[in-house]
Amino acid sequence: MARIDDYVLDVLMRDLVGHDHSPSAYLVYLHLWSRTIGRRMKSARLSHQMVADATGLSKSAAQAAMRRLVRRRLVSVQRESPTATPEYRVLRPWRQ
Repeated sequence: MARIDDYVLDVLMRDLVGHDHSPSAYLVYLHLWSRTIGRRMKSARLSHQMVADATGLSKSAAQAAMRRLVRRRLVSVQRESPTATPEYRVLRPWRQ
């Protein structure tokens, strides 16, 4: 079982869901957390459709959530080419 930082549950949830009105971003963040930190991995290569299927969101909602997380610097993304499957890394700026 993946242990989640208290900050994610106590602060980030309230911030993304309440302040940003983006519960989908919170779901996507938790999914990415479980696929990376929860598995002791640095990153995960996932398509938007894979994230959508895993979270129950539409593909467009998963894309929008990912954009919000990248903009807020909670997730970083790398692509080998414009059409390559993105590789995501969960960031934890509160730990710095």
